[in-house]
Amino acid sequence: MTPMSPEYDAEFDGSGRLLAEERAGDNAPPLSVSELSARLKRTVEDRFGHVRLRGEISGFKRAASGHLYLCLKDDNAVIDGVMWKGGAARLAFAAQDGVEVIATGKLTTYPGRSKYQIVIDRMELAGEGALMALLEKLKAKLAAEGLFDPARKRRLPFLPRTIGVVTSPTGAVIRDILHRLADRCPTNVLLWPVLVQGEGAAAQVARAVRGFSAMPADGPLPRPDLVIVARGGGSIEDLWSFNEEIVVRAVAECTIPTISAVGHETDTTLCDHAADMRAPTPTAAAEMAVPVRAELVAMLKEQGLRMDRSVRRGAAQARERLEMQARLMPTPDTLLAPQRQRLDQLSDALAGGLRHRVAEARAHLGQAGGALRPALLRQALGRARERVERLQLRPDYLARVHADRATAFDRLSRLFVSLDPDRPLQRGFARVMAGEHVVKGVADARAAGQVVLHFRDGAVGATVEGAPLEPDGPTGLSSPQRPARKPRGEGETRQQDLFS
Repeated sequence: MTPMSPEYDAEFDGSGRLLAEERAGDNAPPLSVSELSARLKRTVEDRFGHVRLRGEISGFKRAASGHLYLCLKDDNAVIDGVMWKGGAARLAFAAQDGVEVIATGKLTTYPGRSKYQIVIDRMELAGEGALMALLEKLKAKLAAEGLFDPARKRRLPFLPRTIGVVTSPTGAVIRDILHRLADRCPTNVLLWPVLVQGEGAAAQVARAVRGFSAMPADGPLPRPDLVIVARGGGSIEDLWSFNEEIVVRAVAECTIPTISAVGHETDTTLCDHAADMRAPTPTAAAEMAVPVRAELVAMLKEQGLRMDRSVRRGAAQARERLEMQARLMPTPDTLLAPQRQRLDQLSDALAGGLRHRVAEARAHLGQAGGALRPALLRQALGRARERVERLQLRPDYLARVHADRATAFDRLSRLFVSLDPDRPLQRGFARVMAGEHVVKGVADARAAGQVVLHFRDGAVGATVEGAPLEPDGPTGLSSPQRPARKPRGEGETRQQDLFS
């Protein structure tokens, strides 16, 4: 590196110095980035401690902690915003992208990213137009899911025993409903008190509808046959709780038929579309719920009179048909005359038949009595006695038969003992077995390969090897010499046969 020239030294003189040095008259010490960020934060929060911004929501996100994160934008600028969990719980509408709102809060900075944002305390829809736009957007979403489909709506019960009413307990709505029900047809009414507007109203209405739907049929309170969701008239802001998604879904999923009576005749909410029936007013809902008792009584009387006339008319017609049939039927004398005549004929024939039968029986008895002579009976008795004597058992005959049977049994016993295959084993013989078969020859032994030799005191296995031995020839095995055969003497007896 070459030494700096004078021109080069001049470039680094003054404000262009390489190293920071305090200069005379410099009374502004350097700040850290954190110190500057803190001063900016205090300045912004002091200057803009309370602001109201109008803008369109963009990038809306609800964190797991319950905090809301979003952006407010217009045609030329965007600002980040955050709404903590407590303020988010007090929102009167469901925030979402595309909704124009007015946010109230304070500006602050986020030093971690050198950005500024608004901490929102309260957020409201920017005018009725924005509210209607939000309403139409939610309506389209729920309609696409089929919640407003007419095919899923049910018929109302004709005469419900118990009616559940979801409304405020202090308003005029419940009094109008009870009064109208009492005029038309008194019935049991279960009131589920709720808030009908303001913070938390939508959650209470939804909880009440789901509560009626979940009531058991055999519980301590009777399960309603019909549910009426009612509220008096008001502005669109007052009725907004009945446009909330949680209320609409609860009404659509209710297992009990429902009537929506929210507002006046010109007011329409999403709850009206989800219910099975919409009533223009709460009083009209009571009229739809039950018929007029007096009309029912009159109708029952009329039906009773018509039924009585029908029964009487049917009985009269049946009587006429019976009389016509009776005139065409024959009289009893006409029907019984042939039977009487036949009875007389049979009575006359019965007396003659009895006399003839008695005569035949008397003749047969005479013939049988003539054949019964004492001599014939004595001969038959003698022949029977002779047969009985011949059938008597003689002891000598039984003894002879018993001796013959004993001799035959003794012969069979000796034969059984002689044929016992284990008897020769007691005399030194062995039985050669291959499996369950007796080996009878050399060929069978060689074919088996493995044999079992059974002796009197047990059995041993053996392997068949080599060629068969000749009776008098040399063998390949060392074996003791066979003793010479001695001539049989007179006193010796012949060896007994194996199976003798």
